[in-house]
Amino acid sequence: MTRKDLVYRFMCGSIVRVEDLCISEMKLLPVIFLLALTSATSALDNGLMRTPPMGWMSWERFRCNIDCENDPKNCISENLFRDMADRLAEDGWKEMGYDHVMIDDCWSSMLRDKDGRLQPDPQRFPGGIAKLARYLHDRGLKLGIYGDLGTHTCGGYPGTTLDKIDTDAQTFASWGVDFLKLDGCYSNEEEQQKGYPLMSKALNATGRPIGYSCSWPAYRGGLPPSVNYTLLGEICNLWRNYDDIQDSWDSVQDITDWFFDNQEILQPEAGPGRWNDPDMLIIGNFGLSVDQSRSQMALWAIMAAPLIMSNNLRTLSSEARAILQNGAAIAINQDPMGVQGRRLLQERSHIEVYWRPLSQSASALVFLSRRQDMPYRYHTSLAKLNYTAGSYEAYDVFTGETLSGLSATTEFTVSINPSGVVMWYVYPKMHYEHPQDDGRYPYIRQKYRMSSSLRFHKPRVVPPSLL
Repeated sequence: MTRKDLVYRFMCGSIVRVEDLCISEMKLLPVIFLLALTSATSALDNGLMRTPPMGWMSWERFRCNIDCENDPKNCISENLFRDMADRLAEDGWKEMGYDHVMIDDCWSSMLRDKDGRLQPDPQRFPGGIAKLARYLHDRGLKLGIYGDLGTHTCGGYPGTTLDKIDTDAQTFASWGVDFLKLDGCYSNEEEQQKGYPLMSKALNATGRPIGYSCSWPAYRGGLPPSVNYTLLGEICNLWRNYDDIQDSWDSVQDITDWFFDNQEILQPEAGPGRWNDPDMLIIGNFGLSVDQSRSQMALWAIMAAPLIMSNNLRTLSSEARAILQNGAAIAINQDPMGVQGRRLLQERSHIEVYWRPLSQSASALVFLSRRQDMPYRYHTSLAKLNYTAGSYEAYDVFTGETLSGLSATTEFTVSINPSGVVMWYVYPKMHYEHPQDDGRYPYIRQKYRMSSSLRFHKPRVVPPSLL
């Protein structure tokens, strides 16, 4: 059962899809770069989530499964969240940055306690939320929890009405919660207008640093004038803009299309401490192929999106683990400059090109195939993508190969699998050979100074900017 089965969401506005369109009029990269740096200057002043948050969330994979009698391993219970915490702590996830375990809907009792406070279901969470939080904290992890600004959550559990905002914020803080996702089922526009800012104020008033995710835009159509992104950036660390993700490539494409069709509005709003959230990573579930899984990882990295997995970490395949733990993709996503990327081209061949500026004069490129027939050989050059003259290196995120001796005008070809991607980390060669180099890049300076011809080779290590 999806959230749409639980409650009807009215999404205003429409999306116009343009078939077989080649966008030839591209923005100049320096202009985009300047706009990106000068936008998103106002953010929630809690010092949290200066890079997109990373972790694991229960909803997409486990939904509202409360049948612990017949399905004890997969029901929404403290055992499930302890299991996922153990996996994050023991299987290398925490070291990669995945440090949040986030409870979604259906965790609470159907009734508040005698003092009007939320309480966990006593059968499924017999130890209580505070004990679960301590379990995570002892392992260097953080606990997220779910609430809803309305009479009920989307699953029908007690919501947070306006008169309960302070109580619930204080309750979460007393439990040691580190993150709150506040949904918006069973609330109206007036209640949302009041409630989301009030919860931000109430969380800050607890004195505990609690990251704050607002679902407000998703209930107002995701776009101005119904959505005030200036205000959102002042009260929330991240926000859900659009529909819930489902376990399918169609869902990933629908979300991607909406975000990049509206990139002129959405891209300037993201930055350190304030992120657009296209929803969870579904890599490792049932709906995506390996190529489609790489595509989601690459696109979420380009979007500077939160990397919140929703899968079963206990049974994850080696292919899914390799994608989700790809250090280069994560480093691109976590780039401290925090500029959300953009779609540059939609070709008639159904190849799309995406770009994101990164720290240290680097950038990321993604070549995405929307084709369904066979691998496509796409010919282009950096100059055609509006890179300036110079010498570059390109590190292939998913193969580990490096393209050396690449000038802006050098023609190159990438072979892209159907519904797959080629993702490059691109950096100017001279950046690492400058006489005034501060010495942080001896590997790059020594190894690539000798490269004068265009060739592929395997690097011994990932470029330092990605470590």
